[in-house]
Amino acid sequence: MSTTDHPVVSREQWLLARKQHLIHEKAFTRQRDQLSAERRALPWVKIDKPYRFQGPDGALSLAQLFGERSQLLVYHFMFGAGWEEGCKGCSFLADHFDGANLHLAHHDVTLVAVSHAPYAQFQSFRRRMGWRFDWYSSAGDDFNQDFGVSLSAQQLAAGTATYNYEQASGDEAELPGLSLFYRNDQGEIFHTYSTYARGLDLLVGAYNFLDLTPKGRNEEQIMDWVRLHDRYEQTPEGKGSHPCCGDA
Repeated sequence: MSTTDHPVVSREQWLLARKQHLIHEKAFTRQRDQLSAERRALPWVKIDKPYRFQGPDGALSLAQLFGERSQLLVYHFMFGAGWEEGCKGCSFLADHFDGANLHLAHHDVTLVAVSHAPYAQFQSFRRRMGWRFDWYSSAGDDFNQDFGVSLSAQQLAAGTATYNYEQASGDEAELPGLSLFYRNDQGEIFHTYSTYARGLDLLVGAYNFLDLTPKGRNEEQIMDWVRLHDRYEQTPEGKGSHPCCGDA
């Protein structure tokens, strides 16, 4: 049903419909709380592999990405070797990081991005976007492959590549995701959770706003209207024409 032929009713009728919908909203909230509890109860995997990353001051270990905190969120930002710009979908999502970090940093959580490209390669793009969050390179390391976001040409050709816990479709070698880690008092690090594709929706605050609007997300394909935030056309609608390179 389009917004032009939407039913229009009295305030009393609207209140009846709204209260019925509130029952469903509360049920969804309780279900989401249950799902989050199940997520926290998942078993962990101890990380023994000596992953190495590159930052502004040279090489770092996975432990060093935590800083002084015990919880680490790593966003797998799609930026491959030889790229001049990051993925539009990842950039849309990353526009939310600095605001979140104003609070996460004070609640025992470190949020960083990691990309497969060499560190120097994405610095001009980062400056252009105006981002302040920590963004590291995993170039030359197995980190991206081990956490399912960088697929080799051999895997793609052989049909053995997997993404989001199933056989990968398409020929994308770099894909988005989020991985979470915990460090205990003894310094041991554990992988607790990873999510990909539509599982990343929760990180996109703008989508939560859009989901409340009369037109909703108003997209034919996921993020087909999204552009890098400095490339939106200055039109009343604010519409862009370049599709996102993310996947459903």
